[in-house]
Amino acid sequence: MESDGDEEAAATPAAAPAAGRLKGSPELTVDADMREMAKTAAWSVSSCKAGNGVAALRDDNLDTHWQSDGAQPHLVNIQFQKKVQLQLVVLYVDFKLDESYTPSKISIRAGDGFHNLKEIKTVELAKPVGWVHISLSGADPRETFIHTFMLQIAVLANHLNGRDTHIRQIKIFGPRPNPVPHQPFHFISREFITYSTIR
Repeated sequence: MESDGDEEAAATPAAAPAAGRLKGSPELTVDADMREMAKTAAWSVSSCKAGNGVAALRDDNLDTHWQSDGAQPHLVNIQFQKKVQLQLVVLYVDFKLDESYTPSKISIRAGDGFHNLKEIKTVELAKPVGWVHISLSGADPRETFIHTFMLQIAVLANHLNGRDTHIRQIKIFGPRPNPVPHQPFHFISREFITYSTIR
């Protein structure tokens, strides 16, 4: 049973880590200038139990989950057809339901392919329930995104020393392109976009 202090901490948004460990957020909230990038990507996993494969990560159903079935680290690989700009990885995990299957340490790696992946971020999760937001921006404030062909999410450890892992959803976000090429201003409304160029 969690104490009141734990319940309060669990309610803190993912963007505000408690002592360097991320919690979950009940709502999936991202900036309006970001879009989901991985709809056309090729997804694969290092292992899975029958019926709990890679499709469960993308079905928009929080009642289903990917379950690994092998030795750690457990890997989710996302390969893009062309080089893309990525800003944010968002995972849905639920310690209350999944307990020892819940990831406690995750590494995010990027590169051109399996041959040259480099770790760009490692995060620790503290009994997360909800959407966990992992920013891909670097220490330099000008590095707001990464440019890559492939992203790999590696589960390095689980809570309570669990062997296999459950992740219920994964979404990858990048900057939304300006709908008007060579235009420094970002027009959002349909009316502005309609009258932004000479026909």
